[in-house]
Amino acid sequence: MSAAPGPDAEAVEAARKLFAQECRFVSGAADYSGLPEDRIPEVAFAGRSNVGKSSLINALTGRKTLARTSNTPGRTRQINFFDLGGRLMLVDLPGYGYARAAKSEVRVWTRLIEDYLKGRVGLRRLCLLIDGRHGLKATDEGIMTLLDTAAVTYRVVLTKCDKVRAATLAEHEAAVRKTLSAHPAALPEPILTSAVKGDGIEALRADLATLASA
Repeated sequence: MSAAPGPDAEAVEAARKLFAQECRFVSGAADYSGLPEDRIPEVAFAGRSNVGKSSLINALTGRKTLARTSNTPGRTRQINFFDLGGRLMLVDLPGYGYARAAKSEVRVWTRLIEDYLKGRVGLRRLCLLIDGRHGLKATDEGIMTLLDTAAVTYRVVLTKCDKVRAATLAEHEAAVRKTLSAHPAALPEPILTSAVKGDGIEALRADLATLASA
């Protein structure tokens, strides 16, 4: 769905094999001291509550229930770690921007995410998920600024792109591209995805597979 050139067949196949390996839940951390050993490259997934992080992780790994999905936004209140074949750690960060959580809880989550982003040596990439139906929000741009400050390279991934009209999606993609140009830690090309239809999943797998250990 993205206008960017797609990966070649060899890269797609290598990525398919990587993401077909066993992917197991390692642990969940509610505070910085609970983070597991920093031993293999990590890719983190962040986004507003209900953006579809768990669904995207499940689509990438070809599993329906690896990452827990919920109809209740803001349910993920810890950092969850999934080991992909001993070569790549997939990290599901708590969703942000959900107003029903108590302010004290939001502060704890925010501090946990900030500490993780600034202190995790193995973090190679963050996928910043943006709902394709709604486009960028002020909270998303706040996270971009945080990532720039922490010098964490990130890729914007538009989700739920099957649920929006093509013209609206094009407008949201254009706005994202314009915004990314002002953020030094951002990669310039967003990837458009649908966890339901599989659009963009091969491209995202291929992009992330380049970060895995040999």
